[in-house]
Amino acid sequence: MLGLFKKNKTIEFKAPVRGETVDLSVVPDPVFAEKMVGDGLAFKPEEGILYAPVSGEVVQVFPTKHALGLRTKEGLDVLIHIGLDTVEMKGEGFTSFVEPNQWVNVGDKLLEFDLDLIAAKEKSTLSPLLITNMPMVKELNCYLGKVTPRTTVMKVKI
Repeated sequence: MLGLFKKNKTIEFKAPVRGETVDLSVVPDPVFAEKMVGDGLAFKPEEGILYAPVSGEVVQVFPTKHALGLRTKEGLDVLIHIGLDTVEMKGEGFTSFVEPNQWVNVGDKLLEFDLDLIAAKEKSTLSPLLITNMPMVKELNCYLGKVTPRTTVMKVKI
């Protein structure tokens, strides 16, 4: 049937943390910097709370709680990864407040993480937010600068 899908719909993403945005190209991990998994932004968090950047279904919470996946009602797949190499922490310092198949609204608290512990373990706190199914995306605009969970950081046209 024609007419079911709006053309050129724009989805706004809010910052998932309080802190500042960082261009993916400067993330010291080629998987993220070279956009092998997807495109988006990274964040330098100032506090250890992760909020939902967009409303959607939780599709995955990694067993180590250092990353999770969301899917918007429009079908965008979103990966949020707290820090770099934090999988090696085996969940230490991470607390999840969500589980798979749960619907979350923008601004809902998803995870808490211990920034001091991540730094003590000599891990980077840079946290990528990626859209992993980029063929759906017609245009992606990102905001660089200081952010709060109310700051719009990405506009995604599908």
